[in-house]
Amino acid sequence: MENAERERIIIPDENGDEHLFEVLFTFDVDETGKSYMVLIAVGDEDSDDEEVEVHAFRYEETGEGDDDLSLIPIETDEEWEIVEEMLNTFQEGEDEDEDE
Repeated sequence: MENAERERIIIPDENGDEHLFEVLFTFDVDETGKSYMVLIAVGDEDSDDEEVEVHAFRYEETGEGDDDLSLIPIETDEEWEIVEEMLNTFQEGEDEDEDE
């Protein structure tokens, strides 16, 4: 399978330091009208470890440009369950792609 280039975004932390992340996938939940984004830190995907830490946020587009996003931390158990379900589906798809 061809290794597609993923979208990257920069997120500042609480100290103002900027960190580069790759977008694994985004998805919308029709029932709530909310959008979610699942990210990994750039460099983590090259790690030899089996597990890679993923970060998930709810996001809202705040303007006309692609860079005009507002990231909102996920705080409810219901939202985490939705994200975990989507992540499991994504991982299953990735595993199938590796088997081909």
